[in-house]
Amino acid sequence: MRITPFGAAQTVTGSCHLVEQQDYRLLLDCGAYQGADEDRNEEPFGFDPKSINAVLISHAHNDHIGRLPMLIRQGYAGRVYVTEPTRLILPVILEDSLKLMQEERERLKRKGREVVPLPWNEADLAELYGRLEEVTYYQTQGLGPFRYRLRDAGHLPGSAFIQLEAGGKSLIFSGDLGHRRKDVLTDPDYPAQVDLVLCEGTYGDRSHRPFAATLEEFAEILSDVLAQGGKVFIPSFALERTQEILFYIRELEQREAIPSVPVFVDSPMASKISEIYPKVQDFFSTEVQHIYSHGKDPFRPKRLEYTHSVEESKALNLMQGPLIVIAGNGMLSGGRILHHLRHGLPDSRNAVIITGYQPRGGLGELLINNAESVRIMGETVRVRAKTHTLGGFSGHAGRDELLDWLDSEQRIVLVHGEVDKLQMLGKALRERGKVAFLGEWGKAIEV
Repeated sequence: MRITPFGAAQTVTGSCHLVEQQDYRLLLDCGAYQGADEDRNEEPFGFDPKSINAVLISHAHNDHIGRLPMLIRQGYAGRVYVTEPTRLILPVILEDSLKLMQEERERLKRKGREVVPLPWNEADLAELYGRLEEVTYYQTQGLGPFRYRLRDAGHLPGSAFIQLEAGGKSLIFSGDLGHRRKDVLTDPDYPAQVDLVLCEGTYGDRSHRPFAATLEEFAEILSDVLAQGGKVFIPSFALERTQEILFYIRELEQREAIPSVPVFVDSPMASKISEIYPKVQDFFSTEVQHIYSHGKDPFRPKRLEYTHSVEESKALNLMQGPLIVIAGNGMLSGGRILHHLRHGLPDSRNAVIITGYQPRGGLGELLINNAESVRIMGETVRVRAKTHTLGGFSGHAGRDELLDWLDSEQRIVLVHGEVDKLQMLGKALRERGKVAFLGEWGKAIEV
């Protein structure tokens, strides 16, 4: 058995890894590049899509599923194996991705720029939907010479890490591992001891604060800003992070740690995801399932509203605080959050709460580093609002959790992370007596 990274190799996005045994070719994830690597999405895969026999997907984030329609466009003829939540969430993510690509091309046309054809379209999406096949956690299944099993990765509803066996060798692909000790999702399962682990290292350079301290700080920020009539802006991913933030706002309201104020989710995609959550209750923690069982919505603060139209979104900028606005996208590389920050950053009563990964050189990093002004949508904006970073909300395991998860493993290939973060994690693993090295794009690794 051998595995070759064709994405997320010494970068954070674009998860895609080819596993081969005899003449059988199995693809693990087929994700889109995001942020600074976005222009790589229309590059060749590095392998012939027609030669792939099957695809296994770890979870529904765009950087793990975003190039599936392109794979089909270029000749992939097999099935795509997913968990139930991934099957339900995948269309929301990919239809939004297609919409953004179409809008970008329309913008370029208006500027008189040359526009290349879309790498995939609605017909490819429809074909993909017909190829999806559900699999469940913990059941051993067969694909050609491979035996595989999905186990809970605790990162999203239905997220999985994948264990493969073939030819007397065993491999685990971590997908994205969730952050333990939070209340919405279950903790990641521990892996079996195998010959090789292909593991993510998004936060390979640092551990997260204890979550209780994160939640206490969250409550203090909200209380202080809302008490002075300010607005709290929370850039957030539409899938999982938005719902988790709503869960804790509801909980803080319930115990009267914060006042009940209008909470706006300015993301049509987040609205669609929230409608799916009740259908997959079994994939959440026992606490969330308990709330659902009593006929309540765990993700609904008292004064929650979802905005849908552009007009409704713009109206939020004219409203007076106190209020909370949660909007995409989480990496501040686009989306409605930019409009709100353009209007809200000059007001010292307001605050921005960063709850997830921010790419280097991006707007989020500038705000975290206390920039006096930033460029948003071609305009220079004075920054008077305070920015807070709450890494404890991260959906990824921190460094200590990764080391704990890999404790019984001996040979580890690191992917899905910036080079310096992966190098730091690799050094820590080698200090523990393990063989650890970074995966390279297109370079095969014998299991």
